[in-house]
Amino acid sequence: MIRVLFVCHGNICRSPMAEYVLKDMVKKLGVESQFYIDSAATSTEEIGNRVHYGTRRKLAEVGIPCGSHRARQMTRQDYDAYDYIIGMDSANIRNIGRIVGFDKDNKIYRLLDFTDNPRDIADPWYTGKFDKTYEDVMEGCEGLLKHLNIT
Repeated sequence: MIRVLFVCHGNICRSPMAEYVLKDMVKKLGVESQFYIDSAATSTEEIGNRVHYGTRRKLAEVGIPCGSHRARQMTRQDYDAYDYIIGMDSANIRNIGRIVGFDKDNKIYRLLDFTDNPRDIADPWYTGKFDKTYEDVMEGCEGLLKHLNIT
């Protein structure tokens, strides 16, 4: 089983979007039983809150179910529980490091590090650009599946 944890600042916009996009992709590929996919925050600001309405709207627009996700904070134990810990931007990576310590097993990545154009995914909570975030998340998840030789 491949265990993937997506991480962003509050766990209400980008990381749950990536969680549900990848869940949808692996389901459509018929390999969902090979994956465990979740998401978490680096901060405590949104703990217990539902997925942001902008993310819910965009996922509904493209026909991806959003589920009943509630924001949670990443823990040190998540490092041992997951194979891939994937942040959305460089600040997330820095904060993940503060939570888990040294990345001895090379599990921590930015989502767009799996693409030909590695970069940060801008936070739509600030930009309001959920369509752009979705495009970046799709690109990153496709790159991740290619990296895993699942396409």
